[in-house]
Parts: sequence; structure tokens; C-alpha cells
Amino acid sequence: MFYAIIAEDRPDSLDARLQARPAHLERLQILQQQGRLLLAGPHPAIDSETPGAAGFTGSLVVAEFSSLDEARLWAEADPYATAGVYQNVTVKPFKKVLPA
Repeated sequence: MFYAIIAEDRPDSLDARLQARPAHLERLQILQQQGRLLLAGPHPAIDSETPGAAGFTGSLVVAEFSSLDEARLWAEADPYATAGVYQNVTVKPFKKVLPA
């Protein structure tokens, strides 16, 4: 089943985010190689794909896991989580409807 991992960044976390980004992307690439990643990306703090110093307000990952517990464990081990980028993370089941 798919699970949505919805994370909110803590204020002033851009530097920590940038430092943890390579390790974060590496884990996402593993999910992609396994055919388990539906989508992933950050939420820019401003209406721009390249927000610069404005940074980001969080991230969304939708991926396939065997259970909610497995998805939560994966989210807890994310480099952004362990680096203190995130102030809150919600993990919940996601049902893909479209595109079919």
C-alpha cells in the first residue's frame, strides 16, 4: 500500500536541510529503484520552484511500504528528520486514484 509522509520544517532549518539533502535523496533513489516511490518533493516557502533563501516549509513523499509501521520507521530514519529539519511528520495511508 502507498503511504503519504507529510513533513513540516522547523523555522530556520534551510542550512540543516541543505547539508542533509544528499543522504535524503539517496534514500529516495533507493525507493525509486525498487519501484516503490510514487512521488517526492519539497514545499517551497514562496511561490517559486527555486525559493532561494526563503527555503522550504516541508516535504511530501508518497511511497509503497508493507505497513504503516514500516512507513513510520522509514520516515523516522530520514536524514532530514535525524538532522532536525522537521518539526512535525505525519504518516498516513494513501490511495492512488488518478492517474490510473
